[in-house]
Amino acid sequence: MKKKKLFDYTAGYRGLIILGILCSAGEAVLELLLPQVMSDIVDIGIQNGDREYILMAGLKMVLMALVALALGVGAAVLASKAGMGFGANLRAAEYRQVQRFSFANIEHFSTASLITRLTNDVSSLQMTLMMGMRMLVRAPVMLVTALVMALIISTRLSQVFLVVIPLLVLGVALVLGKVGPFFTSLQKATDDLNLVVQEDLNAIRVVKSFVREDVEKEKFAGRNEKLKSMAEKAFGFVVMFMPLIFLLMGGTIVAVLWIGGNYVYEGSLLSGDLIAFFTYVSEILMSLMMVSMVMMMLTRSIACGRRVMEVLNEEPQITDEKAREALAVEDGSIRFDHVYFRYNPNGQTWNLEDIDLDIPSGATVGILGGTGSAKTTLVSLIPRLYEATRGSVRVGGHDVREYSMKQLRDACAMVLQKNTLFSGTIKENLRWGDAGATEEEMRQACRIACAEEFIEKMPDGYDTYIEQGGTNVSGGQKQRLCIARAILRRPKVLILDDSTSAVDTATDAAIRQGLRSTLPGTTKVIIAQRISSVQDADIIVVLDDGKISGVGSHTELLKTNEIYREVYESQQGGGAIDG
Repeated sequence: MKKKKLFDYTAGYRGLIILGILCSAGEAVLELLLPQVMSDIVDIGIQNGDREYILMAGLKMVLMALVALALGVGAAVLASKAGMGFGANLRAAEYRQVQRFSFANIEHFSTASLITRLTNDVSSLQMTLMMGMRMLVRAPVMLVTALVMALIISTRLSQVFLVVIPLLVLGVALVLGKVGPFFTSLQKATDDLNLVVQEDLNAIRVVKSFVREDVEKEKFAGRNEKLKSMAEKAFGFVVMFMPLIFLLMGGTIVAVLWIGGNYVYEGSLLSGDLIAFFTYVSEILMSLMMVSMVMMMLTRSIACGRRVMEVLNEEPQITDEKAREALAVEDGSIRFDHVYFRYNPNGQTWNLEDIDLDIPSGATVGILGGTGSAKTTLVSLIPRLYEATRGSVRVGGHDVREYSMKQLRDACAMVLQKNTLFSGTIKENLRWGDAGATEEEMRQACRIACAEEFIEKMPDGYDTYIEQGGTNVSGGQKQRLCIARAILRRPKVLILDDSTSAVDTATDAAIRQGLRSTLPGTTKVIIAQRISSVQDADIIVVLDDGKISGVGSHTELLKTNEIYREVYESQQGGGAIDG
């Protein structure tokens, strides 16, 4: 994949950028011509008592000032539009890239870091473009033009710049060399702070139920203090640099007044020229200060830019590279052909080892196993949420890599262990399964999932608003809504990853019966902790430490598989264990 560059995301705004640069340059030139006109008023108009010359020159200054003002306003407007457009392009590209990421890619960055890169880092870059379009153009133009004009007025007096400019350049170089690494650490500290906030807000019920507020406050305070410390170090150099600039500016002005005053006294320099020269000195020093401030901003932006480009240039681990165009999933048959998988490519142990399994289309498959036996990992290979490290997974008779991810995932509905609802009405959440679903189809899906009974009791029924994360519905209600959403897809493969753990056994049985009668052609893969949830399945797979320990029916496994028999006896003796 061709490496992307930040410049690529200025597309659509490059004309505005060029026009804005020209406006900034024109504004700077006009402002720097004003002192020369003023000098002529003093040396020619006032000296000769020529009122008409003074009035014409004054009118000329007013016109130049108005044009400069118009160019300045234009430059500001164009810089704002270009900067905001660039930021929008960059955020959109970064968001699209994140959507292409596999779980492994997201885990590589962490969600907190991705959010920081998408918001804070992009804001820094767009602000730099906006300021840079003005300052990085205005300052050099001012500097060069003012130097030329100063040299024209007095070459001898201009020698003062041979001292001040090298000192300023040296100061800027020293500060930039020190501040760069601090800005990189500053963004990392922002990531760490966001991670704490995100974890606490997502798990606020757990935090409160375990009375961990004080511990989490301490953790937040530690990360917050680290961020403050990094910010103080980074911006401390900038703050320290300002007195140095003002000291140099003050010293230069005093030197110009002293030396220039002597030249005027000698008669080798006109007083109007000294006034103009003094103005140009101020412009030169101001432009140098502007350049140094932009360089500080650029140093931070370079750190932010690297982080953004890391995301944009990250190779998604799962792609459509081998996909065949228009290939659709014909049925729900699944074949694991000696599949091996590990999360860490350099790891020594396999998370899944030599999985060899045939599942006919329309079958109901139960998957049972202890915690950490890789049940979720196994089913995640079917819709390519993860990629098999070795071997192949086939759905509908074709290797899953031959399908586009859209075609494959449209045919595979998955209800994950962690049920997620989005802010919006129940209808809007259900239509994630089928955007064009009718009210009757939604009602039917909810009846199968045993969700209709509690929806009808709600004040607004299907128009009831679900809060962010589904906090205004219970765990069991959330599970049933997620199952209904998946049913609306009418998928070839339906995967339920421990998705009925929060409902009672009677409701669990009713859901399974509804799925069997209304989706006979759909392959149903059910991960469960309760044997009662899978004992009537056509095939039951027992996993143990990433390997298949046994495959068969309930009766067969009771006779042949020790793990299955032990789980069954423990649940029969002590009641169902809802893991």
